[in-house]
Amino acid sequence: MVNATFYRTGGPIYMSTAGETPLTRNDVDNTYATELAAATGGMVVSVEHRFYGQSNPLPDLSGNSLKYLTVDNVLEDFASVVRAIRANETATNSTVIGLPVSVAPESPVIFVGGSYPGAVAAWMRAKYPDLVAGAWSSSAAVYGRLENYQFDQGFGRHLKTAMVAGGGGSGCAECFAHAVADLDQILLSGDAARIAAVQERLGIPLLGTSDLANLLTVLATIGALQPVTTVSDPVYSTVCVYFEKGLNQTTDTKGSGYSACLNSYIAMINGLVAQSGLTPPMLVALGNSSLAVDNTALNQPQRVWYYQMCTWFGMWQVAPPPMSNSSSSGLVGYRSQLLDLDYFQSSCPKKFGAQAKDPADVDSFNAKWFEILRNTSNVFYTSGSLDPWRDSTVDTSWGNLVDPPGASVVLTIDGATHAQDLQPSRSTDLLSVKQARMLGKRLVKQWIRQARRDSRHRYNC
Repeated sequence: MVNATFYRTGGPIYMSTAGETPLTRNDVDNTYATELAAATGGMVVSVEHRFYGQSNPLPDLSGNSLKYLTVDNVLEDFASVVRAIRANETATNSTVIGLPVSVAPESPVIFVGGSYPGAVAAWMRAKYPDLVAGAWSSSAAVYGRLENYQFDQGFGRHLKTAMVAGGGGSGCAECFAHAVADLDQILLSGDAARIAAVQERLGIPLLGTSDLANLLTVLATIGALQPVTTVSDPVYSTVCVYFEKGLNQTTDTKGSGYSACLNSYIAMINGLVAQSGLTPPMLVALGNSSLAVDNTALNQPQRVWYYQMCTWFGMWQVAPPPMSNSSSSGLVGYRSQLLDLDYFQSSCPKKFGAQAKDPADVDSFNAKWFEILRNTSNVFYTSGSLDPWRDSTVDTSWGNLVDPPGASVVLTIDGATHAQDLQPSRSTDLLSVKQARMLGKRLVKQWIRQARRDSRHRYNC
């Protein structure tokens, strides 16, 4: 899709992809890249990722088809589009890839993306520096982890600050963790009556204990990926607001035999389900890990993403290790002990056959796709300090995983969450987000000037 509203001859091309979701008009009309295009006379071009939406090179999503879903193939798809744009110097040829106007040969390409598309942006600049002049890579999880228990530690950091920001105490994270531990005592007890009773209270019956535990975590962490603004914090309003009450109770006022924290957790889940509009059958479908395991039909983005996790970078969101002695590791558990590597990985060969029989070779993945970033210039890496994905980005909570060249910049956005800087500007944006955008815009303009100088030099030669 293309937005050429602001394009002036020679202006930059801001390329992006919707990543693991189908492409929509919002991807070119309603992002910060659109604002960059307006400020620099640029064009926004967003390209759908192979095997998502309508971009299907093969007729099904079997393991035999998805074996062509590799990082190299994905990047070459986008590189092919850039080459087509580069060759698109006449209005006649512009129709080849659907551009509404002809593009000047000196128009530099800036790849912009947040989350997985942010990783694609950085990899495009690293692999094709002759095609991509620079990349804005926001919240990009470029460092693969087979067991990504760090996700929950990031969520916990947010829990520890959300209640303070909301005006309460500072024990939201502690009460949440206590509730998870109390719930695990029930789910791991083998007592069918106790398990059925708590499932009924949660409003999510008819799921196995592991699937139930996974669904609960998915629901509880929804707010952690939403933007924090000057007037709201979704983690406070969807999670911690319930635990204020639990922390202030010393006895079980519901007569359930559950702790105050577990009662607060149940109230939180009830509230999240009500807000989501999900019906019990929809919740069961969302949580059932074996649902449609043999369904290889197209238009299943969750299946395609699962394949990428099975075969690329892992990133399974598991409870912290070691499970039998998590306190000694210094890591607090914010999800059930039932959610271990086997819970996720065991579905891979069931879904995709021999193509995914072994765990993802994360070491090899990192050796190629993380190491390629070490010597890559003209990348703006951003990460929110409260982003649960932060510890798999270049900018981690304990320092940079790489020290990129001086022409690349790594920035922590204080108080921000996931890919917040590339969302459309709002009056309620945090000052830190506004400042990140200002820095990013300056860098982008530098890359554009540099690319134009290089282009003139090539043509003069």
